[in-house]
Amino acid sequence: MSRRIVWTLVILTSVLLVLAVVPLAVSMTARERVAYRDNQRAATRVIAAAAEEHLSDGKPETAMRRELDAAARAGDCAAVYDASARLVASTPCTAAQGNEAEELAEEVLAGHEPEPPENEGRLLAAEPAGEVRQPAGAVVLARSAAPLNDRIAAIWGWSAAIGAAGLAASVLLSVRLAHWVSRPLSTLDASARRLGEGALDERADIGGGPPEVRRLAATFNTMAARTEALVHGHRAVLADVSHQLRTPLAALRLRLDLLGAGAEGDAATELAAAQEETARLSRLVDGLLAVARAEQATPRPTAVRVDEVAAERVAAWSPVAEERGVRLSSGSDGPVLSVALGAGHLEQILDNLIANAVDAVPAGGTVTVEHRATGPSARVVVIDDGPGMSDEAKAVAFRRFGNPEARGTGLGLAIVHRLVTVNGGTARLTDTPGGGLTVVLDLPLWQGRGSLPDLKKS
Repeated sequence: MSRRIVWTLVILTSVLLVLAVVPLAVSMTARERVAYRDNQRAATRVIAAAAEEHLSDGKPETAMRRELDAAARAGDCAAVYDASARLVASTPCTAAQGNEAEELAEEVLAGHEPEPPENEGRLLAAEPAGEVRQPAGAVVLARSAAPLNDRIAAIWGWSAAIGAAGLAASVLLSVRLAHWVSRPLSTLDASARRLGEGALDERADIGGGPPEVRRLAATFNTMAARTEALVHGHRAVLADVSHQLRTPLAALRLRLDLLGAGAEGDAATELAAAQEETARLSRLVDGLLAVARAEQATPRPTAVRVDEVAAERVAAWSPVAEERGVRLSSGSDGPVLSVALGAGHLEQILDNLIANAVDAVPAGGTVTVEHRATGPSARVVVIDDGPGMSDEAKAVAFRRFGNPEARGTGLGLAIVHRLVTVNGGTARLTDTPGGGLTVVLDLPLWQGRGSLPDLKKS
């Protein structure tokens, strides 16, 4: 935006300067030329008046010579021609003589007003000596064009200097204006980014910039304050729900355990069923709290080594898999990859996927965790050869309680989907060739500084 403001004002100022300065310089140049020509013709008429007294009245040429000497002292060249266009007298300078000067004198004697030419850097002017219709002779005066050219050059030089000064002032003012407008917006953008990253106490500065930007900053601060209050309130409700539900459930399980220790027959069976339902309710509460925390996640991306995290989670779940007769392994295809995820998110994602796969695969089955690079992202794949899922179940599997075929709470894949998407990745389910379910995760690669081997997992 700053560049657009600067370029717009600079272009506008340039156009205005061109439209104002160039016509003014052209007009002043034309006036200088006219004034210079008028002054030259006036000097020529003075000599022509003195020459008329000599050519038509027969008076001595003293006055004519005096005017010719005065013209020579002024740096001009003059020549007097009679009615036959023959040279009568001249200054020592011969610039007013020659073919062009004689032709100019003949045209004046013929009663014409010729356009004065330029000869050897001098402007020629011709005036009749006597009446215009029957002149007694003609006077040609040659004056150097250097003074006129200097004045014209000065006019254009000053015009260019004024234009450059105006353009420089425009650039300076436009840059200051752009900074005045864009600096508060940049600050507001940074505040919004930090708020989006989870800094709920972030507020924008409302002390600078245009009134519209200050109002926008004030509105942002109001929104941020309400967001902070809502999030904190929601977290407080979750904490209260966790405390209020877990404590009675724990007490209920303890009492059922005490009752079950001395129960026999049908009573023992019913108490065992009640204990299972209580355990299921506890898992459901824990799953809901996990989903809520995942939905509130506002990650600060860090570099996470996929191979290290995958190896750690496979090692952690291997005892559980061995107990159930399931073979759990991990593998990689390609270079070492680091992805941009929030702290602990990849661990939580793999824990949920491996737990679901181990629960679904019967004894003798396999679960494999693979990872490889696919263009701008890293692909993590969890493959099992269990019963798989129907197309209808896969379509709703990422929703809370959406999978009617789920053996557990039905919240694991919802947590995975939330954690993957909040970090800018994607998740999808496909069928494993030969039977089973494959979960495909595409996670954004880490674009930070440093070589991959030096990066540490979060």
